Amino acid sequence: MSSGASATARAVDRIDTGPRFSEADAVRLNRLYRGSDTREMLAGVLKDRVAGDVAVVSSFGAESAVLLHLIASVDPTTPVLFLETGKHFPETLAYRDLLIERLGLNVINLTPDAELLAKRDESGLRWSYDPDGCCDICKVQPLAKAMVALDATITGRKGFQSATRAGLPRFEIDKTDSQGRLKINPLADWNSEIVAAYFAEHDLPAHPLVAEGYPSIGCSPCTSKVAPGEDPRSGRWRGWEKTECGIHVPGQPDGTSELPPGFDPVF
Repeated sequence: MSSGASATARAVDRIDTGPRFSEADAVRLNRLYRGSDTREMLAGVLKDRVAGDVAVVSSFGAESAVLLHLIASVDPTTPVLFLETGKHFPETLAYRDLLIERLGLNVINLTPDAELLAKRDESGLRWSYDPDGCCDICKVQPLAKAMVALDATITGRKGFQSATRAGLPRFEIDKTDSQGRLKINPLADWNSEIVAAYFAEHDLPAHPLVAEGYPSIGCSPCTSKVAPGEDPRSGRWRGWEKTECGIHVPGQPDGTSELPPGFDPVF
């Protein structure tokens, strides 16, 4: 059996207890789809299953419609995981429902464990004094449970979004993940102009809060408007050092949570 065939077989082998993918697999897939357009790459992931069992993690935020439209055009049965924290803007929930209806999405709402929520956030105000702990309960842990059976997640990350994402590959391995899950970034090489053009070409509806001054949209208590000239993400957790949603090192914030392998959605 050739090395390529072996890697492909390994990706969907549910009995193999070794890592799902290796760095060599990520390199091979990046080379395989070098020069191919985004829809062609997604067809390989969703129809040919080059990455095994996959799901999209979406916040239904400012730019989410682009990736979701692409996913729906290739395989609308693809699971789309939405973290229903109970603290989203009503506009976000309405936007989610609008895109579900328009695109025919297979959305799975992930909710916090009711018992854990009652024990650790009885007042519902943990976000006000411990935003990391709130994200842990409402986002990190529910997503971790959903990802147990997955081989890879699809993200909406783009290389132009920050210096740390410059040169972002389409396929990568999460080095902190002993399971060797893939992280797939279909829009890695897209820029803001391409995103805007795609919205216009396909007449995609914008999140209603974008026009009101919210270029980055998360849970309502932790999201504020952004003034002209401010960084687009400056309205997230304003006044806190926290800059990412649900991203924690293992064991934080209280020693009871673990970051889901390969988890780095764009919120």
